[in-house]
Amino acid sequence: MTNPAAKAPAWRKALAPRAAGVVYAFIALLAVLTITSSAQGRPSYLSSVNLSNILEQSALIGILAIFMTVVLISGNFDLSVASTAALAGTVALKLIDGNGTFVAVLAAIACGALVGLVNALLVQKVGVNAFIVTLGTLTAVRGVVQAILDGKSITAHNTALLDFSTGRWELPVAVALVIGVALIALAVVLAVRSGAVREKLVAAWPLWLAGLLVLAIAGFRPNLLDQAVPVWIMIGLALVASLVLRFTVIGRNLYAVGGNAEAARLSGINVDRYKMGAFVLNGVLAAVVGVLYAGRFNSVDPTVLTGGELTVIAAAVLGGTSLFGGSGVVVKSVIGTLILFTLSNGFNVLNIGSNYQNVVQGTVLVAAASLYTATSQRDRALFRKRVARKAPAEPAPVLTKTGA
Repeated sequence: MTNPAAKAPAWRKALAPRAAGVVYAFIALLAVLTITSSAQGRPSYLSSVNLSNILEQSALIGILAIFMTVVLISGNFDLSVASTAALAGTVALKLIDGNGTFVAVLAAIACGALVGLVNALLVQKVGVNAFIVTLGTLTAVRGVVQAILDGKSITAHNTALLDFSTGRWELPVAVALVIGVALIALAVVLAVRSGAVREKLVAAWPLWLAGLLVLAIAGFRPNLLDQAVPVWIMIGLALVASLVLRFTVIGRNLYAVGGNAEAARLSGINVDRYKMGAFVLNGVLAAVVGVLYAGRFNSVDPTVLTGGELTVIAAAVLGGTSLFGGSGVVVKSVIGTLILFTLSNGFNVLNIGSNYQNVVQGTVLVAAASLYTATSQRDRALFRKRVARKAPAEPAPVLTKTGA
């Protein structure tokens, strides 16, 4: 006899704190800040200008969080992303005046790929722990940045990166409506093709939720369709990464590799290829972020993006990504990033001191990690009970008499 509670409906699982807790937290945070701002007689916290500021502030860390999530899903993690971004930005600004924008950007991306490849080889081929390797590359790459800059900041005369990183692009309302409808239609088509319509629709909640959000913005807040280029890059990468991870063989294999590498290997999956690919991809995108960051100010200094790797990992963990591999959703990592920057923005708007900001952000992170851990343990306990009930009873040993 099966326990009905052991197999909850798909919609209930999708709305459970483990699956959608970060969305609830983000909505609750916006509600609290909106009510507090209104009570103090301040302008609306949800104004288009303030929401655009939050998106711009979080865009670069959000891009890093997307691909940190990919690395975490594969069963590794990378502490060197901020240093890699700093190196790429430094190389780009060093080369852009004398060699042009294309060569500068290409060299910066090559540096990111090289750092990612070094991490991948040391972790997967040599067998060194990922924490030790990436902690070492964090320090070494930061040292290279300081050596290149010689303790000084540099500024480029070529403003191509500045113009690109600070540029804005407005999505036409008609195009936004088409995109919103297309996202919802894609979720429905994928569900219908699979045969399990209700379950797949629930599983594809990032698609149809994004579609509804785009339609709402196009209908009620068209000003939000005018955003800085890094924001559009973050949104585009989040959408592409979500589709790849959820609906392709590559995505399924990556989850399998992170969940149980040995079982994935026995199934014929090239484990090293997926784990190393995640490191290299993370290095490349860290380089892109470094170029965008350097372009935003058209200058870099030896301390650029120091400590950024901790914010990136915090955003991924806040989004529910497991540090042990096999679990994570890039959209939720982006929402985790938005929560962190919304907290900072809200504290600044409400004139709350920086000391309290750190206390609250740390408390939020610990609370989220505790919630995810508790729900994961509960899910694992239910799974073990279900397996135990389904396992056939072991037959009692048959005793036979032997002659004297």
